[in-house]
Amino acid sequence: MSKVASKHFGEIELNHGREHCYVASHELAGNPLELDLNVTAHDHFDERALHKVDYRLSYLPELVDQVRDMIAEELDQDGTNSQQFLHFHSTQLKEEQLEAVFGVRDKAQLTKDVFLKALKLGHVAIYPGQPERYFVLDFTLGSHFTDELLVVAADEDGVVDDEILWES
Repeated sequence: MSKVASKHFGEIELNHGREHCYVASHELAGNPLELDLNVTAHDHFDERALHKVDYRLSYLPELVDQVRDMIAEELDQDGTNSQQFLHFHSTQLKEEQLEAVFGVRDKAQLTKDVFLKALKLGHVAIYPGQPERYFVLDFTLGSHFTDELLVVAADEDGVVDDEILWES
């Protein structure tokens, strides 16, 4: 068994044939972010694969911007998960919740831009053995407020799946 250094996950022991989940804390745009690296027993996970993970994570800010643009587009479309997520989380809120989560005092101030600013990337799961679902990004309004998420997947090249899911 050999050990390999990762920029994001520290020193990792390459132990082929076993499942591993490596967890790391990261910061993106001043916000805390949890990273999970999920390796199955059948994945070919070696030093090269680990360096690819680190390399792909260096483009995470651009990936997040792309997803935010997609969410913004969906907010203008009826019946989308993003629009329903916003509607669900903005109805029947008390004034103090509006201010704590969105930074506004009145529901009329809860615009698309205010919502997008409050929506944070809280977790990224990485599946190096699944090229079509390499990254799974979880966006939240804060665990103190809700356990509901907007979830988006991207492939190993950073191409985002066109479906944004709402999950709890």
